[in-house]
Amino acid sequence: MNISAQALTQRLQERLSPAFVEVLDESAAHAGHAGADGTGQGTHFRVRIQSDVFTGKSRVSRHRLVYDALQEFIDQGLHALAIEVIETQPD
Repeated sequence: MNISAQALTQRLQERLSPAFVEVLDESAAHAGHAGADGTGQGTHFRVRIQSDVFTGKSRVSRHRLVYDALQEFIDQGLHALAIEVIETQPD
């Protein structure tokens, strides 16, 4: 398994064209918990993202877009994903 914050960031940029995206690998904080693989990386992530594709969509729909964009990584062992959608501010 080779899941990194950089790989997740790249995929989100490709799929959702975010104005802002930050991906934090929080795996080390979950060592010994369910889903941890013992390496301290690549299993638990936090995503903070802002994108126009979220406009007018419910919270569930926004999260589904993020999960769909990252499905390949989930299939590879990404165990936990915390998603924080940042609202687009009107001009």
